[in-house]
Amino acid sequence: MILEDYRAHFKHQIQDLYPPEEVGAITLVALQHVLKMNRVEISLSRKQNLSLPQKSELDAILERLLKSEPIQYITGSTEFYGLELQVNRATLIPRPETEELVAWILAETPKDKPSSRILDIGTGSGCIAIALAKHLPLAKVEAVDISLPALQTAQANAQGNEVNVDFFQQDILEATELDGTYDIIVSNPPYVRELEKAEIKNNVLQHEPHSALFVTDTNPLLFYKKIAQLAMQHLKPEGTLFFEINEYFGKETVALVKEIGFTAVEMRKDIFGKDRMLRASMLLA
Repeated sequence: MILEDYRAHFKHQIQDLYPPEEVGAITLVALQHVLKMNRVEISLSRKQNLSLPQKSELDAILERLLKSEPIQYITGSTEFYGLELQVNRATLIPRPETEELVAWILAETPKDKPSSRILDIGTGSGCIAIALAKHLPLAKVEAVDISLPALQTAQANAQGNEVNVDFFQQDILEATELDGTYDIIVSNPPYVRELEKAEIKNNVLQHEPHSALFVTDTNPLLFYKKIAQLAMQHLKPEGTLFFEINEYFGKETVALVKEIGFTAVEMRKDIFGKDRMLRASMLLA
């Protein structure tokens, strides 16, 4: 079968599982992974015959996709803020909204500022910490997570992207203090309520780690409260707290961090127009 025909077949098979804009992207990722070609090379090779091993590998990927397994877990990697990251069932797949959070932090942090200290809480694949370390080479970046397998993946990602990040295993809900003071504390903690499961696609619900996604319906802001309390104690006077937040609790999260003591709080929407990011600091007297 020629590549052009197989590509059309692949798209047709998954078109009922994913939005139209994702069907083409997923198909391209699968082709790039198997054929070891970039987008341009694939386009120029559309009349090329697939070898039997190539077709077999693509068929196997298609079978897994039809069971709602994310393409990123199938290929074992994803791109985040221009970086190639390993992902697996121990880690969430980084989202574009989180890239927006990283961009906000970088826009407010001088690249040449010496000795900045940054802490990423709930690092998962390490995407936030690694992106910040890559673009802020003078900063000391640290990251914590409760999951040892996630930390092992994050460490491999840091090494693969040639950055230094100090990773530590920690249950932040049990923490009474942090290791020193920081210029920036950032977190994308679990924030999806159990009642929101009905809104979540099977490729997420059935495969991504629930401990990194969900909180109880009765206490949806528990991570924000705990992290904001720790940040009040461990941010430098001019330090800043950044959160990725649940779109349904924007106002409540702003009110929470203000109640804890932050006086300068800004919330931003993501590219989809949803309340998604929060910045908080303490104004100097």
